[in-house]
This record gives sequence, C-alpha cells and structure tokens, in this order.
Amino acid sequence: MRTPPAEAWILTGGWSLWSGFVMGQWRAQFDAQVSFANGGGLRTEEFRLDIPGPEISDDDLAVLFVRHLGLLMVAEVRISAKTIIEEPHKGGRGVAVEEAGSDRRLVELSHVISDGMSTLPGWPAPRISDWLTFAASRANYAPGTEFHVARIDMIANTGTYLDTPAHRWAGGDDLAGVSLSRLADLPGVVVRVPAGTRAVDRLMLAPYEVAGCAVLLHTGWDVHFGTERYGAPEAPYLTGDAAQALADAGAALVGIDSINIDDMSPAAGGVRPAHSTLLAAGIPVVEHLTGLDALPPSGFRFTAAPPRVAGMGTFPVRAFALVTL
Repeated sequence: MRTPPAEAWILTGGWSLWSGFVMGQWRAQFDAQVSFANGGGLRTEEFRLDIPGPEISDDDLAVLFVRHLGLLMVAEVRISAKTIIEEPHKGGRGVAVEEAGSDRRLVELSHVISDGMSTLPGWPAPRISDWLTFAASRANYAPGTEFHVARIDMIANTGTYLDTPAHRWAGGDDLAGVSLSRLADLPGVVVRVPAGTRAVDRLMLAPYEVAGCAVLLHTGWDVHFGTERYGAPEAPYLTGDAAQALADAGAALVGIDSINIDDMSPAAGGVRPAHSTLLAAGIPVVEHLTGLDALPPSGFRFTAAPPRVAGMGTFPVRAFALVTL
C-alpha cells in the first residue's frame, strides 16, 4: 500500500497508525520492516521521520524509528529505500526541538552568597575558604588530575533562605521534613506592593487567588540588600491578619523581598505574627527574595528548595521561577 509522502500508515494484523507532527529541517523517508522478539512484525512504506541533520546511518535511523513509535520488544529493524529530505520537522520523540511559538525563561530570584556579605545587619557574615586547593590535591591523584574543595562557615539565615515550621515551633517539620510539594514547581502569584507601603494587609491580598500557590510579595525593598538601610524600621512586612488570610485561603508558600516577613521595628515589640501563623499552618516562608520585578503577575512556576538537613529549620535556597509566555 502506497501513501502520500507527508504521511505514513503503519500496517500489521489489520490495524493502522497515522504519524505526523511539526518541528525542524531534515527528514528521512524510508521503508522499514520490523520483527518483534515475541513474534509478529510490522511494515511501513515511505515513512517520514525527523532527523537531527542531513545524514544518518540505518542503525541510528532504526533507533529513532523505534523510539518515535514507542515500540517494545523489537528484535530487528531493516531499513530500505532511504532518502533524506530537507523540510520542516513534523515532531517526534527522537529529535528534541523547541516548539514554534514557545518561550520559556528562568528568572533568578536569590541573592548571591559571597564571603563577608551582610544579610541581616549585625548578624555573622559567611566565611568562604579553601579546604583543599588545586595545588594541594595534586599529591592525591594521578599527574594532571586535581580538584578544589571549598568550605563555608555561615549561619543558616544567610542570603535568600527558607523558614520551615521548625524555625518557629518546636517539633515542627524541619528541612528534611517539609514535602517537595511545598517547595518546588508551585504555581506563582506576585502581589505588587505600592511604593512606600509598609504593612501588607488582608485587603491588599483580597484580589488574588492564592490556593496552592507560592505567594510572592514584591515590595522593592531588595534594592537596599547589603546596606544598613535594609534593616531600617520602615522595611515592609506582612501583617498578622494578612498571614491568617493566606493560611485560610490555602497558600502553599509565602515569600517576600524584604528583610523579614514580620515587622522588625522596635514598635512591634518582637512579636512575630506572620511567622507564627504561616509556619503553624505548615506554610514555608522565603525571605530576602530579589528580582520579583521580572515576573508577571501570574502564569509562572516557583521553586525554592533547600538541602534536606535534619534538625535545622532554615537554610539558603536557590529561588527561581520558570516563566512560559
């Protein structure tokens, strides 16, 4: 049976499967005879398949063919009548090409941790040093082989970091206990806080659907990171009522680009209602975010996953967002 070159009907035992999608530059047209290890066979004529370049061996083409169709228990594939055609890809599992019209970008949302940097004014700075230098390692390995191993001494609240329930509540989930479902690939929502606003309250959150989302409070205070002003009394924060609203609405994670999610001014008297409410509800908190201005209001995925360290309630994260346009 002959078919139009742009399509392919696969025939065996009275059934058929049509193949054809869209993607690339070079395609192979060929006939194939397939034998299965558990008996039976399959034959195609003038099948067209995306290939990565203008040349391909019969063996490599057979592998792409089997992968594209998802065939199991294949014993042998015989390729014949092979020709290479320059035409746009139709799509397939064998050749990975970015789909037309898709635009995915990663947005960095964490501060760089460097030797001597300041996160919280007055708190110890990280110290980064060599534990094993390239030069010292040469005695341990074959000629021409060398490695570097660094050492970092820091408190857990350094850079952009995650607070788990164990940070506030004895017996709460620590870094090893918080589920990845609370930390990675979360649908994200950005709450834009007007310039000069200190208290992010319940009313400011009212327009947003936050259930199951990473709610990121964009205050713009990150421009002061690393300076004395970063810890000033006027730093923005989330009110206790707003934290309760987020907990009641089922937020998965809450982040802020300020020095603390709670009010740190002397007038607050050391009370931490946002931490207390969110962490009691099992909602992780990410503080000291940056770059939230680069995110759309929604339609992105957020990740801020720390290492699984038992017995610790906070730790730096590489926070980032995947934006698909």
